[in-house]
Amino acid sequence: MPTAVVIWVWCCAYLNCAGWTLSALHELNAAGYTATLLAGFAALYIWRRQTSEQILPHLAWRKYCRRFRRPFPLAFLVLTAMAFLGGVIYAPTNYDALAYRVPRVLHWLATDQWHWIHAVFPRVNTRACGIEWVSAPFIALLKTDRWLFLINVVSFLLMPGLVFSVFTRLGVRRRAAWHWMWVVPTGYCYLLQVGSIGSDLFGAVFALASVDFALRTKQTHSARDLFTSALAVALTTAAKTPNLPLLLPWAVAILPSLGLVKRRPWRTALVGIMVLMASFLPTAILNLHYCGDWSGWRLEAGTPKSSPAFFAVVNTGLISLQNLVPPVFPLDGRWHDLLSSLPGGWREQMDRSLENGVGTFDLPQLQMEENAGLGFGVCFLLIISVVAARLGSSSRAALAGSAARWQTLVRWSPLVSLLFLMTQSNATAVGREITPYYALVLPSLLAATGHEWLVCRRWWRMAALAVFPIAAALLIVSPARPLFPVQTVLAKASNVPARVREVYSVYHERNDAFAPARAVLPPEVKVLGLITYDDPETSLWRPFGSRHIEHVCPQDTAADLKAKGIEYVLLRKEALESFFKCPLADWLRQMNAQVVQRIPLNMRASRGPLDWYLVKLN
Repeated sequence: MPTAVVIWVWCCAYLNCAGWTLSALHELNAAGYTATLLAGFAALYIWRRQTSEQILPHLAWRKYCRRFRRPFPLAFLVLTAMAFLGGVIYAPTNYDALAYRVPRVLHWLATDQWHWIHAVFPRVNTRACGIEWVSAPFIALLKTDRWLFLINVVSFLLMPGLVFSVFTRLGVRRRAAWHWMWVVPTGYCYLLQVGSIGSDLFGAVFALASVDFALRTKQTHSARDLFTSALAVALTTAAKTPNLPLLLPWAVAILPSLGLVKRRPWRTALVGIMVLMASFLPTAILNLHYCGDWSGWRLEAGTPKSSPAFFAVVNTGLISLQNLVPPVFPLDGRWHDLLSSLPGGWREQMDRSLENGVGTFDLPQLQMEENAGLGFGVCFLLIISVVAARLGSSSRAALAGSAARWQTLVRWSPLVSLLFLMTQSNATAVGREITPYYALVLPSLLAATGHEWLVCRRWWRMAALAVFPIAAALLIVSPARPLFPVQTVLAKASNVPARVREVYSVYHERNDAFAPARAVLPPEVKVLGLITYDDPETSLWRPFGSRHIEHVCPQDTAADLKAKGIEYVLLRKEALESFFKCPLADWLRQMNAQVVQRIPLNMRASRGPLDWYLVKLN
């Protein structure tokens, strides 16, 4: 029994249930989480006494030394250490997390409960909040987001074992699965998030665990495996809404074991409540209540104006491009010029239907966590492996009875889920959005018997090992967490392109991007009004607990702001004019306010510095 995975699944499910429960009790604060964690540790101790399970692995040093003398585990260990070091050295810079995932937790903690946040930026309300509930105790007790990356570190360390278990249970030969269990985590969408606070890696591990424990249940007939599988798939949906189609492979995998539900009805009912609370369902119900749409899509972007076939074709091209582009792509300018020459009809349809229009197809100069898919290294190795395995061995494992047919259905069902998502998604970074899908789709490509002898070929092992240094190089130069003295190098080098300087500078300052604005705030300001849309708001809360941020919306009057204790408002002119449909001068006159200071801030390298205004209400 993989005890570490079981504990991680139940721990995250427990924290999700605790978050909603503490919110209902108006105790979402440090005291509430202290009591909750003490109760959780007590339950873990009792479980340990009753089951005699070993929570922490026995450190057989000789065994581990022998294992990590082998090249593939050693390469994985080195990459893990590098990614962990980046998380230790650098504060979090994931844009989505700083713009709405961490701020929504801070808003909830400020009022001791979950609430629909008064804001024009819908993502602070409509998005799934699985990782937020796991992050909330860190923020409530430690008053910092500095150690939130440990959530992804734990997730990453569990990946190799889960990949091996799922692959072998879905028909991949053990020798092939052993090699791929070390290669798959080098995918850029996994590796670049190890030191980050992104939510894609978090959901990918639960997607694997849900299928793994569902397959285990058929063999063990264990209620614990069944319940762990159900909690894992619930957390998969709670991590991100695009993960919802992954309910299909879990449902196919768990179907033969549903008879176990009748054996323990009371325990099943209790775990069922946990499953519902740890899933996307509470957020879906709240979305339906507050904006009339369970997904929140209506509030965020409206209804897509193109057919599923159009999205399927576009997303096929996007996924291919985003996964096969080299880690460093200096021809991005020429590629952009090529896109600008597309026929007008195509451009118009893309601009109308896609999140970023034609710009959705722009390719970055460097693979970063915000846009990375599985990546060039793993994908290229996968392509040559599939071709070589088919050419080198034409033998096929014959289907033998209903068990083999069921295994085949489980193996191919993630591809059906992926195809469905591709007919619906208009996301720019779809290659990153499908992070939880990659490891579940791969067994359908690696189940051929030819892969067993292929991984023994010296040329294949050399090609597979080459994937690791490529990934390591990407970790070293990653703008979010560079593992070299980047500021010293940029200060001394004279021929560095301006774009490179700007990107590293923006990432270096992103965690506390609003520091210049905070510096001009009067020290007595405890409540600050904010007019924003998709900006890294987290910085304005620092140090956590020192002030409360209140969003200002178009319908708010000066009296409304005064009633909330707001005397100062920080605003971006572009957001004001876009969502308030009002020039800055007119809004100042309506609110009887005056500009105290103009502050240029550079938060996105793609758009450069923008002016922010600190406004005082008279």
